[in-house]
Amino acid sequence: MLDTTRLTGPVTDRVAHEEWGALADELNTHGNAATGRLLTPEECRRIADLYDDTERFRTTVDMARHRFGSGQYRYFTHELPYLVSELREAFYPRLLPIARDWADKLGKPAPWPDSLDEWIGMCHAAGQDRSAQILLRYGPGDWNALHRDVFGDMLFPLQVVIGLDAPGTDFTGGEFLMTEQRARAQSRGSSTTLLQGHGLVFTTRDRPVASKRGWSNAPMRHGVSTVRTGQRHTLGLVFHDTA
Repeated sequence: MLDTTRLTGPVTDRVAHEEWGALADELNTHGNAATGRLLTPEECRRIADLYDDTERFRTTVDMARHRFGSGQYRYFTHELPYLVSELREAFYPRLLPIARDWADKLGKPAPWPDSLDEWIGMCHAAGQDRSAQILLRYGPGDWNALHRDVFGDMLFPLQVVIGLDAPGTDFTGGEFLMTEQRARAQSRGSSTTLLQGHGLVFTTRDRPVASKRGWSNAPMRHGVSTVRTGQRHTLGLVFHDTA
């Protein structure tokens, strides 16, 4: 599957032109929301090809070794490639109102300032000073266990994953999975096929859900189903750093 939408202008404008009201509604209802196409195939390939440039990364994680699943991912250093940095900067102010609204509903603090740089500075001051931006690579048989990307007390409640390969052409399988733990009920799951160049905004840890007594937490986890064939690369944008 390949979206042939013609993209023009900087990435910042592409993110800004998304239907953010509709995306917020999707996030409020489901805990995740798919964007339109944000990157061209050439831009996706440029990012995916960085995987073999090991100097770009501070560490490599073998998921099987840590019982996280199977496959590999790498954390970028703070010297982020321009496209990665631009995407992160573009998303933060769009996600910030949603994050503050969720905090208000749950009666929690909303420590996030208007500036991403200021927020990351607060993370570093609290001891979370390592980059959490991730480039992931999966091959046949690889998968990612359900988890949450919580790296310390300084937490932003939303993050973004962007597909860098074309499903059905470059790989099969490898759907993005989410589960929601519901109060006094069985967990609910969903799956999303990430199109090349498209993003998925999703819950880092939990989200507010309406209840008879107001609002309550719905804990959520995410993962990746088994890749059947080919190779699948994704870019993970996290809006807090790790200790």
